[in-house]
Amino acid sequence: MSGEGPESIPTSADPRSKRPTKKRALTPVSAQAATVEALFSRPDQEVHIPPSSSAVAKARLAAPPEIVTNVQGSSAGAGSGEFHVYKASRRREYERLRQMDEEVRKEKDSEEFEKEMEERAKRDEEKTRRNRERREKQKEEQGRMGLHRAIRGRGSWSLGEIMGKRWTQISQSRMRQVLLRRSRRASSLRKTED
Repeated sequence: MSGEGPESIPTSADPRSKRPTKKRALTPVSAQAATVEALFSRPDQEVHIPPSSSAVAKARLAAPPEIVTNVQGSSAGAGSGEFHVYKASRRREYERLRQMDEEVRKEKDSEEFEKEMEERAKRDEEKTRRNRERREKQKEEQGRMGLHRAIRGRGSWSLGEIMGKRWTQISQSRMRQVLLRRSRRASSLRKTED
């Protein structure tokens, strides 16, 4: 390997060799990079996602029996030779009770969740309905106000048109003065036209 020529190249690195390249120890980062690269190399292939470890553990755990066939009497477990049998049956019974309690708790939680979701949906629907009615009412009022302006004619000015500012920016007394001056001017112009 220390010499010159093709003999000095390791067999795995030799392009003429059919042997696979040596696999090096992977770091977690390089292992994940390789996995991601393999996934992106075939985007049309379906990806199988395994279930979580807790779900697998629960599925692997055999359910405790609903009916215990060999129930011991009051004096059956008194001897020290039968103590391990007593402990095992007690453990199975406690596991069965714990599992039943857990099922009841899950059912109760799911019912509460469903109830809360229904209440939230009703509350959202009610709020949406109120907002819709408010918007429709505003549109209707704006339509009526537009009709009033059309009926009154162009002789009257809206507050926004007087000085090109919003009503909140001008004091009410100043607004009255401007309106009074404008109405006097309009009436004097009408008199001169007649």
